[in-house]
Amino acid sequence: MTRNPKGSVVVETLKGRLRLRLPKFCPKRYLSLGLADTPRNRKIASLKAAQIEADILYERFDPTLERYRSPYQRPTEKMPLLTVWDAYVDARKSEVSITTLNIDFRRVRQRIQSFPVDLSESDQFKNWLGKHYSPGGSRRVLVQLRAACNWALQEGLIQSNPFSDLPRKGKQLKPKPQPFTRAERDKIISGFETHQHYSYYAPFVKFLFWTGARTSEAIGLRWKDLDQEFQFITFSEALVQGQRKDTKTHQSRRFPVNQALGELLLTIRPESFSPDALVFLSKTELAIDSHNFLNRAWRSVLGSFPTIQYRKQYATRHTFITLCLEEGVPVALIAQWVGNSPRTIWTSYAGIVSALPVPEP
Repeated sequence: MTRNPKGSVVVETLKGRLRLRLPKFCPKRYLSLGLADTPRNRKIASLKAAQIEADILYERFDPTLERYRSPYQRPTEKMPLLTVWDAYVDARKSEVSITTLNIDFRRVRQRIQSFPVDLSESDQFKNWLGKHYSPGGSRRVLVQLRAACNWALQEGLIQSNPFSDLPRKGKQLKPKPQPFTRAERDKIISGFETHQHYSYYAPFVKFLFWTGARTSEAIGLRWKDLDQEFQFITFSEALVQGQRKDTKTHQSRRFPVNQALGELLLTIRPESFSPDALVFLSKTELAIDSHNFLNRAWRSVLGSFPTIQYRKQYATRHTFITLCLEEGVPVALIAQWVGNSPRTIWTSYAGIVSALPVPEP
């Protein structure tokens, strides 16, 4: 392997971005160019490398590297926070999931757009965030911004990270699941069946209550995931934001179909269908949008029952698990059905099962 001559500057790629590696005697060994690795940008990088090599040769090299940065790369605390965030997202978009990009990263950008500030005004942004959002929601945004500014610091775009001093997260007790009772479950199902606008969701709601499936698993279920005799359902995928991904545990599982569930699936199965077709569809025959379902259909139907305390749709899963426990189904079997560990079932649900009398001797 041929060594580079002493004093040479090498063009490198790191995570799809171009940077220059400087000679060992330089105080700073790397200069990030903030450019994607493309043929055109490599020419720009080569010219920049040649400029630095010439400066080293003629003893006019700038060890701070400021002379070699593009104007937009020079560290400044007057840089808009949104500029830093957009640069960070652009650098990471090929590494993160579509869900992270479309939900988490988009949420942070919306917060910044609602209260645009420069880096030097980060304290004002923190105060604004705390006044308008919950502690948990605020912290999630600040953690993302801390990561973005750490990246910008490493890239030489900023001189310091104004979000580095986030207080350590206090230990919070995880709220216990709040399942519906059997009677409440049946009322909700009946409410969907008779609702003027949302009755077409009734089979979907029954399926959620009767299987304890995660919402994204039910939305992504295809007819090929059921065996021909309707004895088992195989949960191996989830559909999130229109993108297929593994289940939460990254493991597939088989769920046994009982008589009620089998009859439900038979009533909704089309006479002619593709194995890849979704089992549950929206009114427009597209994949169900979980956010629309929760904010429109679920809220509307539950709002018609003033005696039932509102809980988010995910309580359908809690309800199934709790009712199984009350029926005496072994914990290990429930865990296998719903894709949890037995330990999770014990720690999360054992304390909320309806009180049972002490067995007589």
